[in-house]
Amino acid sequence: MTNPIDYDRYDRIRPIRWTGEALELLDQRALPFTVAFETCRSSDEVAAAIHALTVRGAPAIGIAAAWGVVLAAREVEAADGATAAAALAPAMQRLNAARPTAVNLAWALARMRRVLDAAGSDWREVLEREARAIETEDLAANRAMGRAGAALIEAGSGVLTHCNTGSLATAGFGTALGVIRAGVADGRIVRVFAGETRPWNQGARLTVWELQQDGIDATLIADAAASHLMKTGQVQWVIVGADRICANGDTANKIGTYQLAIAARHHGVKFMVVAPSSTVDMQTASGDLIEIEERDSAELLSHKGARTVAEGVRAWNPVFDVTPHELIDAIVTEQGVVERPDVAKMRAIFGG
Repeated sequence: MTNPIDYDRYDRIRPIRWTGEALELLDQRALPFTVAFETCRSSDEVAAAIHALTVRGAPAIGIAAAWGVVLAAREVEAADGATAAAALAPAMQRLNAARPTAVNLAWALARMRRVLDAAGSDWREVLEREARAIETEDLAANRAMGRAGAALIEAGSGVLTHCNTGSLATAGFGTALGVIRAGVADGRIVRVFAGETRPWNQGARLTVWELQQDGIDATLIADAAASHLMKTGQVQWVIVGADRICANGDTANKIGTYQLAIAARHHGVKFMVVAPSSTVDMQTASGDLIEIEERDSAELLSHKGARTVAEGVRAWNPVFDVTPHELIDAIVTEQGVVERPDVAKMRAIFGG
């Protein structure tokens, strides 16, 4: 169980590429049948790509936004960082508005603002170094989380994951999928199941494809089959990512996560949330205060532009739900593991 993980084998995909002139984003709407990168040459193009789900996953959104600031800087003339910060504020606001629930987006932009305010005449170079640091640190954090999360899992276990939390959603390796990668490499995980994740089918289109690229066998299930799967005893852990973790441990994640946590508790299956510390929002006391993004109802009423539901039918399309901390067995971050999270345990690691 202590063999080093073969990162090269289990870490082949990179969804974000900075060329020095533009930002290339792997278009996740086209996967799994088309692997193509969309080129963004302005911050508004990055914001549009974030909103359109060309790039998705909380850490990846934050990284893309940081590079979006670098692109915006090319349109600004300023003698120092503080002057540039005022000029860049509208572009940063548009980036921040692209996806309101994912705290990594605001976190990355705040970090870019902070270094900009302190920068001198080299403020453009400072911004580029910070964007690269955000990306590099995310990859290192994912590998640390993978090892820490896998250590909680007994050998021979089966796991179920939801949405996509792998290399496609991060700088590489992944959060929840990083734990699964590490667990497979260590021989702890022998069965992997992925829910389809309606309505965008991130599990069906992205997760099982990504695992396939690394030679990890995974079984796709309909979202509605999860409780029955748990009942069969094939799953010992549900492992998911997060878009925001509150001060008490309440966690916002892709819609459908909450019902998995309820089902897991009923069936004696453990529930793990894996996310970098940038996803932890100690300023938000509980999940009741999280703004839940809603998207166009057409995503439920149609498929690839063709309507599949009778005219006149309405749809409600929240993108996230909130899992109460009482249903979470472990929150895994690069700063440490919080088992059975509550306010006191969260503060012990992340401060007040």
